[in-house]
Amino acid sequence: MNFKRTFSIFIMGFLLSACASKEYVQQNSAYIMFKTPTFKYADMGFIYENEEEIKIEIYGAGQALMSLEISETSVCMSLLECMGKRDFNQKVLSAMYPEDLLENIFRGRALFHGMGLEKKGDGFTQKIVKKDKYNIDYSVLNQQIIFRDTINSILIQVKKQY
Repeated sequence: MNFKRTFSIFIMGFLLSACASKEYVQQNSAYIMFKTPTFKYADMGFIYENEEEIKIEIYGAGQALMSLEISETSVCMSLLECMGKRDFNQKVLSAMYPEDLLENIFRGRALFHGMGLEKKGDGFTQKIVKKDKYNIDYSVLNQQIIFRDTINSILIQVKKQY
């Protein structure tokens, strides 16, 4: 009887822990601009990070305007259903982008396996062009990230506040 009770308590604890909120190891407030042909958001927000995922929240007048969660396999945006990274790129950004592009932007990592990377004193820049597909200027400098694709009319800018 005691074993069944202990086992039941263990199972309940395990199941309830799956519903627990995710723990993020890094949090930063930031000015975030996210402009695509279909979405336009620009305001202060927060970026929460851990090894498995990154969560971006943009606020306006104290209200959450947009929430974006990027995991290893999917992207969930407050105005859209969760979808695979490839589908998200196709519907919101560009089908020509690699799956990890959005996550790499918000983490300040090099894109396209470092293609066109030029190191600067406190960061790097990249110029990535594929005729009629994308024309990307990307920089991670001075705690500021700027991704601009002039062909697809996309601008993502992050100015982290420390």
